[in-house]
Amino acid sequence: MNASHGLEFAQTEVARASLDHCVKCTICETHCPVSAVTPKFTGPKFVGPQAERFRHGESVDHSLDYCSSCGACTLACPQGVKIAEINGQARAVMKADHMPLRDQLISQTTLMGMAMTPVAPVANAALSLKPLRTVIEKVMGIHRDAPMPKANTQTITGWLKKRQNPATKATRGTLVFFHGCAGGYFEVETSKKSIEVLEHLGYEVLVPKQGCCGLAQQSNGLFDGATDKVLKLCDDLRSAGRDLTIISSSGSCTGMLKHEAHEIMGVDDSRLKDVGTRIRDIMEFLLELYEAGELPTDFKPIELTAVYHAPCQLKSQGMGQPAMEILKLIPGVEAVESGATCCGIAGTYGLKKEKYEIAQAVGKPLFDKVKEVNPEYAMCDTETCRWQIRKGSGAQVEHPIFLVHQAYGLR
Repeated sequence: MNASHGLEFAQTEVARASLDHCVKCTICETHCPVSAVTPKFTGPKFVGPQAERFRHGESVDHSLDYCSSCGACTLACPQGVKIAEINGQARAVMKADHMPLRDQLISQTTLMGMAMTPVAPVANAALSLKPLRTVIEKVMGIHRDAPMPKANTQTITGWLKKRQNPATKATRGTLVFFHGCAGGYFEVETSKKSIEVLEHLGYEVLVPKQGCCGLAQQSNGLFDGATDKVLKLCDDLRSAGRDLTIISSSGSCTGMLKHEAHEIMGVDDSRLKDVGTRIRDIMEFLLELYEAGELPTDFKPIELTAVYHAPCQLKSQGMGQPAMEILKLIPGVEAVESGATCCGIAGTYGLKKEKYEIAQAVGKPLFDKVKEVNPEYAMCDTETCRWQIRKGSGAQVEHPIFLVHQAYGLR
């Protein structure tokens, strides 16, 4: 597949099949978390289907770059208009001839992980220094207070090479695990606990060498690079076996494979279709097992009341909130649904100097909810959302798989 197809698709197709279904009911406006907190974004209806009719390859309203791509508008639209997808495609066209260097750099997530891991303690200490962060803000446009990932001294690949054989013998078949960039370099503990839970359930877990899904590039309008990455990733995952279920604890990256690569970038490739059909979010997979009567529920009690926030990327996949259903099975756990539309981070959106305050304003109701229910602990399925909630609330925020792992008595 030609990599330039992504931008060509955005320039010509732009979700036209759904565009004229818009009846200007403004329901999308009432669900938009960004336009509710800033006048810089004029709202999904105007920037999306209304403006698209007049673009002809050029943006008529540059406020569309303030769309966070959370997808709330698409989910809310009763007419099925793909508003967020329209905005994402239009933004790629708008930025094609003046792509900021910052947006190119912050979308290189694998490179960031590879650079920080060997010097993790130094990198983490350096990123906590306000003078250095101020310089980075002035030079690169990344806000001095934006949440930053914590580097690990060991990658998930390094852990897999050194670990002992699983304690539980594989009796239920083989799965492939996709950890994503963050799960490979920054949120390594989430990947480890996910693999250990799957092995505890009796599965052999294969973790092939794998690259980036391209989501950060896609969200910044770099469609061609993102297309290359997502198709290379599909090859990586397919190398482990063509008929195996693929499991991931990275909700946003799973969404890229299931939805965004095709719906926003127009990637129409048999490899993506194959992987997108076989991949499951880990909590979605556990719920499927439970509904089939195949999930052991011998959970140990955990006395905990805490907020659970379902990320935007998870909602866009149409799976509901499987984590809430699984957490209900653990004695003593009371998961309080956040009720928040979005945490505000939207991948790299909330890192940018001009968007940081907007992202914090969007996330404030969620931060307040966490502080009200349990200021020490909260749960969320995607990595950047966890970084945002940790920063905004001060709580320890982990993937729900942490509680499943603990309830099974795993160490």
